[in-house]
Amino acid sequence: MTNDQIEALHGYYLEDLEPGMQACYAKTVTEADVILFAGVTGDDNPVHINAEYAETTMFEQRIVHGMFSAGLISAVLGTRMPGPGAIYIDQQLSFKAPVHIGDTVVATATVLEVDEKRRRVKLETVCRVKDKVVAEGVATNMVDRRPVAK
Repeated sequence: MTNDQIEALHGYYLEDLEPGMQACYAKTVTEADVILFAGVTGDDNPVHINAEYAETTMFEQRIVHGMFSAGLISAVLGTRMPGPGAIYIDQQLSFKAPVHIGDTVVATATVLEVDEKRRRVKLETVCRVKDKVVAEGVATNMVDRRPVAK
């Protein structure tokens, strides 16, 4: 790849980011998503894949893996903001409510602070289904500085 092609793929640079900036990624969860996620991760907990079992739980129906929502946060950070070139290095996350097949999860990342010296960006991360928060936390990304022109 040429430098111009690489530059075209790169997301935000550290100098481009400031508190308050926000990006989102939305996904409607399908049956296939849940089955594929279980297969890829090995998490075949019956609350996710067995309707009869799930009916006996407090949720009374199958629920989507919590880490599926975390994966949508990764999608925001890796593809939207900071985007390609950033490295996801930390995540604190609390799950607040279940997600069900057919729900549309909107993952949002909002820049909280930029540490120029350490090349770190702290972001608030929130996943919602409609107006309900299903997961929330704080992520840290390591972000490239803009290359110096030669």
